This record gives sequence, structure tokens and C-alpha cells, in this order.
Amino acid sequence: MTSITAATAPLSPAGPAPLLGLSLPLPALHTTVLDWYEAGKRDLPWRTPDASPWAVMVSEFMLQQTPVKRVLPAWEAWLERWPTPADLAAEPPGEAVRMWGRLGYPRRALRLHATAVAITEQHGGDVPDDHATLLSLPGVGEYTAAAVASFAFRQRHVVLDTNVRRVFARAVSGVEYPAQATTAAERRTATALLPDDAETAATWAVGVMELGALVCTARSPECGDCPLFTHCAWQRAGRPPYEGPARRGQSYEGTDRQVRGKLLAVLREAHGSVEQARLDVVWPDAVQRARALDGLVADGLVEPVEQGVYRLPQ
Repeated sequence: MTSITAATAPLSPAGPAPLLGLSLPLPALHTTVLDWYEAGKRDLPWRTPDASPWAVMVSEFMLQQTPVKRVLPAWEAWLERWPTPADLAAEPPGEAVRMWGRLGYPRRALRLHATAVAITEQHGGDVPDDHATLLSLPGVGEYTAAAVASFAFRQRHVVLDTNVRRVFARAVSGVEYPAQATTAAERRTATALLPDDAETAATWAVGVMELGALVCTARSPECGDCPLFTHCAWQRAGRPPYEGPARRGQSYEGTDRQVRGKLLAVLREAHGSVEQARLDVVWPDAVQRARALDGLVADGLVEPVEQGVYRLPQ
């Protein structure tokens, strides 16, 4: 039976694979996580067998840096209005920004709209099932391409989001948190752990993600409820505290992000052009307000119509 050691991970030009510290045979590891997932997974609409590839793609865009409870109503409203990429592509990008509402990081709405246009114009309106083609779409990066190929088309790909990286950091590498950016070593570890069978690998990908979201959380891990508790390298090492660079929280109050959100809220509710005077009242600091508005224009989220008049992009 194959154990999870350095010998199981393929070598690469970047150097030897990292030592994998989870003392559990690979088949047992897969069974343990998959059985836990089957028993405790959340009932989420984008995971159902009848969820379309487009529905899965929309969920992946929305779930980036946004919790599930906020995404659910937005995802349902989005799919009701735009059940296919062509439906979204037929409308101006400003409507995507409007529907995005208060999910945050609204450039994701523009990227999703651009992706819908590309799918409609270049792929006959169907989300492509090829990983490389997915990666070529505007707004689709390494994670999203792998997630859509895996979750929508049941393919075998390494899917590394924050939750997965944290599970592997603790259970395999014995550290509390992963590096701030995904490393080549993490990718080699994830590849070594990936089941060979595509269907199993697709379920494994979402199962590890669920484990990180529900049990192996960032601030208060429920280690006693973890199916890997007795095998976790971090647990067996005595849960050593994180010793890497300071982990910066995502502040919001008083930041340009907050000002941008307030300005966009006025434009979303207006359904037309908005004069400068209506924007000036949302934030007292004129310099910060102007900087935030300039940033929105530069990002393509707001269009100047004429001097002192703005609207969502058309």
C-alpha cells in the first residue's frame, strides 16, 4: 500500500518534491476524507448533478473572497436573470456590476461578463470543458480553470484554494498556515495526493475544500472533529504556532474600498447617469472620494458621461 512520503511525489525541474508528513496510506487518506465529505457536506445548489457548467462557473467567480452565505442569494438571482452565458453577454457590462450588488470586489462582475461574451462569441455559448481553453478565457485564472474543469466536468485537476492549501499545510507539512502565495512545493504536494481516477479526484478536490471551510478553519480549527486528527502532521507536532511573515487582515472601514462601495451603490440604484453632487455626499473626505472615483473609472466599473456626470459601463 502506498504511503504518503516524498517518494510518492513526482520530481520536477524546480527540485525534489517536499517531504509529505501525513502518515497515512494514500487509499486510506482518500477514503477517510471522501467518507467524511459524503456524510457532512453542505447542500449547495452549484454542487447538484443538474447544475450547469455555467452555474458552477458563476459560483466560482462569486465565492472568491466571499462567504457562501452571502453568495447564495446573489447566485440564485444571477442564474434566474442570466441562466446562460449568452443571456449575460447580451446585456451591457454595467448590468453585471449592478447585479453584483454588495458582494465586494466588483471587478469580478466585469470579468464574468467578459467571460460570458467570450464563451458566446468563441464557443457557441457553451462553457468549454477543456482546461487550457478555460484558462484562456478573460478573468479565468489557474484556480478557476481547475475548479470548473473539476466540478463541472468531473476531470482530474489540482484545485488549490485557500481552504485546501490550509488543510495541506497543517495535515501534510505540519505548519499552521500556508505561504501567502501558492508555491511550487504546494502544487507538487497537491499533485502527489490527487487520486488517479478522474471522478474520485473531482470529489476529492471539493471534499478537501469542504474540510478546510468547515473544520480546518483559519482562526478556530475544530481539530476534534477532523477525520485526519490522529494523522495530522501539525497536530502530532504539538500544533506549533505560525512563524512566517505577519498575516495582514483585510481592513475595510475607512479604506478606499469602502468609499468605492458607497459610490457604486449610488450608481447601481440610479439606473442612469448620476451627477457629481449626488456622489459627493457619500463621503466627507473630498481627496479620498476623488481618488476612489478615479480608481473606479480606471477599473472600468464607472464611465464618465461628461464633465461631472457618471454612469455604470455600457
